[in-house]
Amino acid sequence: MSETPVVELAWDVRCDTGESCTWDARNRRVLFCDIPAGVIHAYGVDDGATRTWQFGELVASFGVCQSGRWVVALRSRVVLFDPVSGVTTDLTGALGQPETVRLNDGKVGPDGCFWVGGRDESPAKTAEAPLWRITPEGRAERKAEGYQTANGLAWSPDGTRMFHTDSRQAFIDLWDFDAATGAISNRWRIATLTDAEGRPDGGATDADGNYWSAGTSAACLNRFSPAGKLLGKVALPVPGPSMPCFAEDWVYVTTLRGGRDAAVLAANPTMGGLFRFRAPVAGSPVALFADT
Repeated sequence: MSETPVVELAWDVRCDTGESCTWDARNRRVLFCDIPAGVIHAYGVDDGATRTWQFGELVASFGVCQSGRWVVALRSRVVLFDPVSGVTTDLTGALGQPETVRLNDGKVGPDGCFWVGGRDESPAKTAEAPLWRITPEGRAERKAEGYQTANGLAWSPDGTRMFHTDSRQAFIDLWDFDAATGAISNRWRIATLTDAEGRPDGGATDADGNYWSAGTSAACLNRFSPAGKLLGKVALPVPGPSMPCFAEDWVYVTTLRGGRDAAVLAANPTMGGLFRFRAPVAGSPVALFADT
């Protein structure tokens, strides 16, 4: 069941918490953030050119807009950012959630809206984080509740189903999805993960409708069918894979570095880097935020 592609280091960027790996097809680059550092990085897939944008506060996740701007989740609000001019525009204002909850994994859906979940950072790690749908007009809709660390958003190639996970509660859910209205329904749990698969972090879907989930505590990517069958796994050369994305012929994977002790870092000096391997299948279409 294990798959053995050659996984290589694309950029030794050493993020504390590399996340939100996103394919920017228009500019032929992979974008990703380092959450606590408050930055978004870009890696050019043709020439390896790199660039970094500073936000001055936590960057939880983001997506690419039709206009070329980015829709960006900060700690408690969502903004629009123009990477050319550097101009930031408030979209939502502070979202109504507990003080201990910050925004976390987010992705643009087939409905042209930005979906973003929360992470409960209280010592008790209670399940108080919601899942939000943010419209281009800045309307924030609560779509689901009860998450400790909402994660792993991805949609089927035809846009009719939505995958979603909770990293702490270690489950993967699948919802029916209406791209015309943004309605979600018929939630069912397709998998509850064990130590062998690792806690489910970021996710992506392929053109066959299968779900690729970063097993962050097991140093692998897990590939599940929509029915929750484990079809295969790809071992990563460092611990802490956090999110995959398909970029034409490649799968790129962000990784984590923060919170690791000196011995782990000495054994894995490129933790926090951006890795890649040849994609065995094409990825699902990447949706753009409908700001135009």
